[in-house]
Amino acid sequence: MDACWAVDKELERLFEKYSSATDRTQKTLDDFIASLRSFINELSERTSDELITEGARASVVEFIDCAKSVSNSVSTCHKDLHGSVSKLGKTIDRNFTSDFSSVITEGAFDGEWRQTLLNEVICEHFLRQGMLDIAESLNEDASLELSQERKEPFLELHRILEALRQHILEPALDWAERNRDELNRKKSPLEFKLHRLRFIELIKHGSMKQIEVLQYAKKLAPFAELHTKDMQLLMGSLLYLNNGIENSTYSFLFEDSSWIEICDIFTRDACGLLGLSVESPLSVGINAGCKALPPLLSIRQVMQSRQVAGVWSSKEELPVEIDLGQDYRFHSIFACPILRQQSTEQNPPMRLTCGHVISKDALHKLVVGNTNRFKCPYCPVEMTTAETKQIYF
Repeated sequence: MDACWAVDKELERLFEKYSSATDRTQKTLDDFIASLRSFINELSERTSDELITEGARASVVEFIDCAKSVSNSVSTCHKDLHGSVSKLGKTIDRNFTSDFSSVITEGAFDGEWRQTLLNEVICEHFLRQGMLDIAESLNEDASLELSQERKEPFLELHRILEALRQHILEPALDWAERNRDELNRKKSPLEFKLHRLRFIELIKHGSMKQIEVLQYAKKLAPFAELHTKDMQLLMGSLLYLNNGIENSTYSFLFEDSSWIEICDIFTRDACGLLGLSVESPLSVGINAGCKALPPLLSIRQVMQSRQVAGVWSSKEELPVEIDLGQDYRFHSIFACPILRQQSTEQNPPMRLTCGHVISKDALHKLVVGNTNRFKCPYCPVEMTTAETKQIYF
């Protein structure tokens, strides 16, 4: 945090200096332009004979010297700014570690299949962001050979989102109708929200489209039971159709936040139906890494200073737990209270008849002989291995 404050303080100084230099340079240039116009007018008023006199020549030489002075002044100001920018870079280098080699896992991306997997993740990220040309170039250069069937969902997602950002509802409505059954199973409000926006776009025109508004209200009828409050608001707004809804208490219906909300809902539901996360895995990985990197560097520095670097020997496990915050908790992870190990597919959590949970490896270590019977390590209940059940998170 102290490093951030130091950089922020230096950045504020740079902003102040930049603002001051901008004002000073602008004033210098404005004055020079004014003097240039005055000098041109002065020359235009002289006759051809007067232009070749010693006085005219002296005026020209004097003005050239003035121009050089202005140029030097602007150049000096620019050099001062350049020095301040360089100083900011040095402050960043001094306060932040740029060498991350101490916390890098060697060989993390070795092997052709890992390189291919990484390239596919990057390509998918570009597809999600709508950078279709870049994704296609990476697909060709890295020889990924992603099929059109795999790319099409991302292309359609981008097309619909782009239309929604331009307040065009037709593509999203068509998609919602095609996937109505799946959306209903997920209890998604997407289709109703889309029809609601279309209804609001119609009532914006006031009494000019009164008949269309009333006809479209029939399409909202199937959603009345699940969205009663919203339906009441929409129907109540019709009372002000002739006088202008934008001047009534229902003017909030026209806020742009509804369009931002519909983009978020569509992205979430579309990704859910495709079996994808809402956020790009690449973005999540990079953001999580940026959060985890500072404590990792601090831990490594402490371990090296105390000469206990060998503690960090496992490539699959960190020496301490790093809390990335609630936004990066996607699923539960069970740690066995007996062996102090996280559960895996080969070593899943097992529920005992008494309700306590331990790992499968710990369960086998508790079994006495060939009887398959054991006692819970937390209470006196005895049971067999057949009575335990695997837990799925």
